[in-house]
Amino acid sequence: MTAPTAEPAAGFSPEQKHYLEGFLAALAAQAPFVGRTADGQLTSDPAAAPGGAPNLAAPPAEDTVFGTPLGELCKQERWKYDENPLDIWEKLVAHADADTFPDEADCFRFKFHGLFHVAPAQNSFMLRLRLPAGELDAHQLHGIADLADWGGGCAHVTTRANLQLREFKPRDIVRILVRLQELGLTSRGAGADNIRNITASPNSGFDPDELIDVRPFAKALHHYILNHRDLFGLPRKFNVSFDNGGSLAGAADTNDIGFMAVNVSAASLAQGGGAAVAAGVAPGVYFRVQLGGITGHGDFARDTGLLLKPSEVVAAAAAMIRVFNEHGDRTNRKKARLKYLLEKWGVEKFLAAAQGKLAFPLVRLPSAACEPRRPELKHGWLGVYKQAQRGRNSIGIGVPVGRLSVRQMHQLADLATNFGTGELRLTVWENVILPHIPDAFVETVRRSLHRMGFTTEAHSLTSGIVSCTGSKGCKYSSTDTKGHALALGRALAASELSVEQPVNLHFTGCPHSCAQHYCGDLGFLGARLADGAEGYHVVLGGGMGAAEQGIAREVFRGVRATEVPALAEKILRVYAEKKQSGETFVQWSRRHSVNELQVMLS
Repeated sequence: MTAPTAEPAAGFSPEQKHYLEGFLAALAAQAPFVGRTADGQLTSDPAAAPGGAPNLAAPPAEDTVFGTPLGELCKQERWKYDENPLDIWEKLVAHADADTFPDEADCFRFKFHGLFHVAPAQNSFMLRLRLPAGELDAHQLHGIADLADWGGGCAHVTTRANLQLREFKPRDIVRILVRLQELGLTSRGAGADNIRNITASPNSGFDPDELIDVRPFAKALHHYILNHRDLFGLPRKFNVSFDNGGSLAGAADTNDIGFMAVNVSAASLAQGGGAAVAAGVAPGVYFRVQLGGITGHGDFARDTGLLLKPSEVVAAAAAMIRVFNEHGDRTNRKKARLKYLLEKWGVEKFLAAAQGKLAFPLVRLPSAACEPRRPELKHGWLGVYKQAQRGRNSIGIGVPVGRLSVRQMHQLADLATNFGTGELRLTVWENVILPHIPDAFVETVRRSLHRMGFTTEAHSLTSGIVSCTGSKGCKYSSTDTKGHALALGRALAASELSVEQPVNLHFTGCPHSCAQHYCGDLGFLGARLADGAEGYHVVLGGGMGAAEQGIAREVFRGVRATEVPALAEKILRVYAEKKQSGETFVQWSRRHSVNELQVMLS
């Protein structure tokens, strides 16, 4: 066996360096130079020009976008550079007049106005709204129902507590956008590389257990974004959420920025030790800041140690978003989310950059110096709950896979007007909450909702079914997720199976994970099988929030869609039989290895 030959030493020798320096100096001396002397005369001698004077004969430097040369930009960034998507109103009008769909670049730009050409799934436009904190009034819901009548006849509640409407022809797009504005609504920035709908705990303002009503912050950030053009056209999409610290969470830990309301008491400050004393924080309600959530990439937002006064959160959010806008990756779409900038820089460098944009100091406080968050009520988005307002109730409404027909929307709006205050809330669990119902009318409203095809009782197996759009409306999806989710719901409802602790079941059709399959007790990721049939990879044990946060583990691959109901029922039966007293599905599944789960469940 021959010994390997030693590699030459890395780098250049002193003689080689000397030669290269002379060679480069000679090249520089031959390059044409035109500069100006101190008295304004032209010179060909760089030494005669004042220090740092430019070479007027040099070719212009390549334009950049926040320091990235144009030649290195990904195509979407180049499209944004060539024509600002916010400035294409005339194109929208032209396509409406001609009833034609845009080319690839303009399809991308149209998303800045909430318009998605979703071919080949549907040769039509989908419209996505912006509803900060998931709040809308009856008048707006009536108007949205009328808009839906121009298209596919329904709307879908999304996992960002928002609404999407489908099957619009190009000729309709301008009148849709105009009508939205007349309703006091907008779709501006609802898609592409923008800050998506700002979410919040869905019972904010009437939750007896909340620390603070977070709707004003969600709405303030929403309007700040709409009125500052530099907060559009980010390197990639961006999600922000506000958690009120009460009974219902809004999956804030899955967002790029999560603002978590916390209570700081004298007792908790004492637990924080010297660091708490040094921070000089007085007892009260504040927000902790979590950064970098993107569960489709297997990561939750992490606590940064920041503690913000309520009055500081919108400014802090704007500063952090601007840092991301200026320094995020614009060359590789797969590495363009905030998570990857944080990995590249580290949290401390990122926060230092944000601090440089703020006139107030970013205060740190150990999490131990804050009171623990109260437990979240799983499936608490369904059912009747007493409000903070005496004699008033909220009714959580089960909307199968988030689909609302035109008739149902009109009926819900009428119920909100006739029995409530005209207010409705959407949840990230694709459901609706009807607040402010007087005690005397709760049963009347519940009966009406049941006649409309909704449920108002939390069911431990079917209340937590969440689904993305699926292949019938999204070109990325491998499976009909909504159809398969409905089939599973029917099968579980018809079974005699029951479990003590509620479970969430998430269906998503592609790795983008819009329905956050990694966060479900049971998650189903759509896939095409070798024979072309629809199937799913099945993951177990995911969860969100302080009590259950964790990424689910894959246990089965390539399960046929037709076999999912039987498999899910078997999984849940084994859990019900083998769990310990009071044990949740997350706790049960996580105390077993993947191999043990496969043996038990196969």
